[in-house]
Amino acid sequence: MDYFISYGYIGLFLASFLAATILPLSSEIVLSVLLLNHYDVATTITVASIGNILGSITNYYIGLGSHNLVLKRLENTSREKINHSIETLKKFGTPALLFAWVPIIGDPLTVAAGFIRVKLTQFILFVSVGKIIRYYIVATLIINN
Repeated sequence: MDYFISYGYIGLFLASFLAATILPLSSEIVLSVLLLNHYDVATTITVASIGNILGSITNYYIGLGSHNLVLKRLENTSREKINHSIETLKKFGTPALLFAWVPIIGDPLTVAAGFIRVKLTQFILFVSVGKIIRYYIVATLIINN
C-alpha cells in the first residue's frame, strides 16, 4: 500500500481501479492515509470513486466477452460466484448493482452484469451511486474520528 500512498491522488486512483477488478486490494486504506495527511476530502472521494467505477466498468466489459470463454479461465469458486451473481441480478434486477462495492460479491456481480447484458447506463448509474456513497461514508468516518 505504501507504493500507492506515495503517489497521492494518482496512487489512490490506481488502487481504487485495481481494487474494483479481480485484484485483492483495499483502496480504503490508501483513501484513509491520504485523508489523515490532510488531502482534500472532496477530491479524495472523487478520485477514489472514479477509479473504482472505471474498474467495475472494466469487469462489465470482461463479462460482455464470451460467457464460456471467460468461465473456462476462472477457477471453480469464481465460476460459482459469477453464476450466483447472474441469478442475483435476474432475481433483484439492476438495483442489486448498488452493492458492487461489497468485498467478495462485488467483482463477480459486475462481471455478471456484462454476461447478461445489463444496459451500460443502468450499470454505471447503480454502480456509481453505491461506490460514491461507500467512499463518502468511509471518508466521513475517517475525518470525524
